[in-house]
Amino acid sequence: MHDPFRIEPLSRTHDRSRFQSGSVPLDRYFREQVSQDAGRRLATCFVAVSVDTSEVAGYYTLAAIGIVLDQLSVEVIAKLPRYPVVPAALLGRLAIARDHQGKGLGSALLADAIIRVARAELGIFAMVVDAENAAASRFYEHHGFTLLAGDARRLYLPIATALRALGSS
Repeated sequence: MHDPFRIEPLSRTHDRSRFQSGSVPLDRYFREQVSQDAGRRLATCFVAVSVDTSEVAGYYTLAAIGIVLDQLSVEVIAKLPRYPVVPAALLGRLAIARDHQGKGLGSALLADAIIRVARAELGIFAMVVDAENAAASRFYEHHGFTLLAGDARRLYLPIATALRALGSS
């Protein structure tokens, strides 16, 4: 990443009106819906803001979710108690503005999300994502995510595994 960014919670001071990632659903959500979801405590949103221009260069959302135990791999299940559902964090949306794509900002936002989830003072076994398309799936798989059994788009990554990969365990 070449441009300096700060990652912070979304606030009313951030201009969302001009954000364009190239994904109509992600852009529409950011411009029209994210504030309502945050206000209802359905999701939290974090933005990458250019230090130089204060422009929003990317965002992600986090929400709580549960993973049905039998959707995990046999190796992972063997290490867990037999709870029917394990707690997870859903990285519901991740988008980078067109001008900032291909510069590593997506990976930086993903790392920030993992660290925030790991610091939360509650039990969270894994991060879950819904890959919008094949390119998104490749991005998440590159970062160690694995498909949940029986789901073509939903992937997960144990937080402990993610922290080891980040060197933050």
